[in-house]
Amino acid sequence: MQNYSPVAFESQVPPLSSNSFIEGLCERFTKYNHIDPSYYTSWDVKRGLRNADGTGVMAGVTNIGNVQGYYLQDGERIPIDGKLIYRGIDVYDLIHGFMSEGRFGFEETAYLLLFGVLPTRSELAEFEEILSNYRELPRDFTEDMILKAPSNNVMNKLARSVLALYSYDPDPENTSLPSEMRQALQLIARCPVIVAHAFSTKRHYYDNESLYIHRPQPGLSVAENFLYSVRHDNRYTLEEARLLDLCLVLHMEHGGGNNSAFTCRVLSSSGTDIYSAISAAVGSLKGPRHGGANRKVMEMFECIESGVSDWTNDDEIHRYLTRILRKEAGDGSGLIYGMGHAIYTKSDPRAVLLKQFARDVAAQKDMLREFELFEAVERLTPEVFAAETGNTKTMCANVDMYSGLVYKMMGIPPDLFTPLFAIARMVGWCAHRIEEIYNPGNRIIRPAYKAVAPRRPFIPISERGE
Repeated sequence: MQNYSPVAFESQVPPLSSNSFIEGLCERFTKYNHIDPSYYTSWDVKRGLRNADGTGVMAGVTNIGNVQGYYLQDGERIPIDGKLIYRGIDVYDLIHGFMSEGRFGFEETAYLLLFGVLPTRSELAEFEEILSNYRELPRDFTEDMILKAPSNNVMNKLARSVLALYSYDPDPENTSLPSEMRQALQLIARCPVIVAHAFSTKRHYYDNESLYIHRPQPGLSVAENFLYSVRHDNRYTLEEARLLDLCLVLHMEHGGGNNSAFTCRVLSSSGTDIYSAISAAVGSLKGPRHGGANRKVMEMFECIESGVSDWTNDDEIHRYLTRILRKEAGDGSGLIYGMGHAIYTKSDPRAVLLKQFARDVAAQKDMLREFELFEAVERLTPEVFAAETGNTKTMCANVDMYSGLVYKMMGIPPDLFTPLFAIARMVGWCAHRIEEIYNPGNRIIRPAYKAVAPRRPFIPISERGE
């Protein structure tokens, strides 16, 4: 195999002819592409496809998932404890059901989201066997698509790999239900394997680590196989596997309006193939305002931990959070990652569940001090936000606040935080994809944009100056 390195890749990229030329183009773009912010109000533009009261613009209907964080009373949003519902079943009840029986929940929950009903014991066993059989990647796929073209970002490699699977499918444009179901099940089964191989390749070519590629093992759950695949020695504990399984179930679905699911539905509405739609969803989830936020949370806490000398001093934490909001600390975005949500107000049920488990694990791992710092940020952020912005809206920690911490406690590196989200959400995307293309009211999704550029004549090049 040819040896690649980041330096070799860089040498293949032609240098920019002139940085000053690019800077000039950017200045020209800035000069001629300003949009007056007042236009959004005057034309009642639904920025982010959200109404003025913060509710989402109704764009479709779904049987798959539901998110509840408030109710409307006389046009006002009334905060409530958040609920996440999969196919009509509260996620709390679902998780309690399989955990109380000592079972893994990923496969059972995937069956529920895809088909709309809980499986019988025999149906679940058959489904698990199908996923196990589909885990194997196409012949030479890892060598040709991952090892020969490594990426420094696992999400980038996942998106490219999903798109590349089109070339290995004997009938990729077939959108019949049997074909779509086969493709969906293969994507769900193969996603963890692609992530594991992409992560190992990234560590080898970019972090100078030894290269190890492990094949998935029959008889193991998705969570067990993933831990087996990404660790040099293949070792993991049952407790780790059950905790990872819980994380995957909680990340699996979040309604049709979240950015990546909506992205998948927008592409699917055009009639394109499943690989194009799902790879676009992966690209959406990669963003720091969506799935990438869990990693941004951990980066933010690195800054807090180094910038706050006494982690038990609320006043000192309060001052540092104020600096973050003022863009004087953190990454300069002015965002306190892990806090606030478009739907949830009083609580995010995913964060509540993860926090419960995180506390227990923190005690075992001697990380209670760090865990309590997370709690302090969660507790103080609403009052810091209100004092700094004047906005007293009800605000809660979202799932990203504690998911990265749980992964850190399990020894899972940051490079895998968002890819783990993608492994779980692959189920939700596929469910929304199939629902979108088989919805009898299906039409291509095409919202409107108000054009505000003034009309002007064409000027011959000879009259435009030098």
